[in-house]
Amino acid sequence: MNPTPKPGILDISPYVGGRAHVEGAGKVFKLSSNESALGASPMAVAAFKETAGGLDFYPEGSAKILREAIAEKFGLDADRIVCGNGSDELLTMLAAAYLRPGDEVLFSEHAFLVYKITTLANSAVPVIVPEKNLRVDVDAMLKAVTPKTRIVYLANPNNPTGSYLPFDEVRRLHAGLRPDTLLVIDAAYAEYVRRNDYESGIEMVANFQNVVMTRTFSKIYGLAGLRVGWAYCPAAVADVLNRIRGPFNVSVPSQRAAAAALKDRAHLEAGVAHNEKWRAWLTAEIRKLGFRVDDSVGNFILIHFGKDGTAHDADQFLTSRGIILRGVASYGLPDCLRLTVGPEEANRAVVAALAEFAGRK
Repeated sequence: MNPTPKPGILDISPYVGGRAHVEGAGKVFKLSSNESALGASPMAVAAFKETAGGLDFYPEGSAKILREAIAEKFGLDADRIVCGNGSDELLTMLAAAYLRPGDEVLFSEHAFLVYKITTLANSAVPVIVPEKNLRVDVDAMLKAVTPKTRIVYLANPNNPTGSYLPFDEVRRLHAGLRPDTLLVIDAAYAEYVRRNDYESGIEMVANFQNVVMTRTFSKIYGLAGLRVGWAYCPAAVADVLNRIRGPFNVSVPSQRAAAAALKDRAHLEAGVAHNEKWRAWLTAEIRKLGFRVDDSVGNFILIHFGKDGTAHDADQFLTSRGIILRGVASYGLPDCLRLTVGPEEANRAVVAALAEFAGRK
């Protein structure tokens, strides 16, 4: 008899990231992974390089360098911050810490795939709640809550739809949960949102014992290759996560680079301004070509191609020209492609290619 994994593991479809290469292509524009259009801050790059002389030493175990930098930046208690190898690790740790076999985990229909993966990995039951017009439906979420509901994952903003919940709706969702149900607000794209009715979740974590907010340095800070994330937690949750996380789970170069990135306000503001300009431009130009594009608050847009396989054809056409978008059939959106806002040259190239594709249809 072979070793067998616990229930749920073999039901997982492994996560597949955005493609990065095109065989035989010359110049390639990778617009498939929601990476920063401007790259990392020069201050972050310099801080990373400065650590080269100390690579033979273990990090301090609690990621103190980075926790204190985050606490200073956002005015938080460093003891309630837990850092991880990307926010994915933190989302996974929360599931490992709080889920028991048979527990239910709620998340919306087109939410981040890791929610389902980590639920099944802990022999729990994923409850996928239908969205309304590609937005989280709070009424439907609350209706799906049962005595078995243990965790609710909320991506806000959501990838790949680009939609978000206003803070009053997030609070309404939380108000309908039992005190022993954990609301996890995944705010990976928070820095891009410029809406007066949006909150990342910091205030809710400060006021409730069953809310956790996760953030990442992979998006606007341009440190996706270093894999750095953090969670702001109630003290009791931080204590639990620190008991189960791997020792030294964030390297010194990653901590130093992330801490430096937090200090480069000019680079962050340039990233926001670039995204605001080119997201609006891409949305308008692609709509002119006759394709539906949903409004987005992230650094990406969702393009609809109809229900006749056109998305697949468009993906192949763009790929043949060295332009890589993200197919989102695994998110339940087989007729769409997700386009990351890129540098100006890439943005203009994708619109030109889509115009050519539209003319050949």
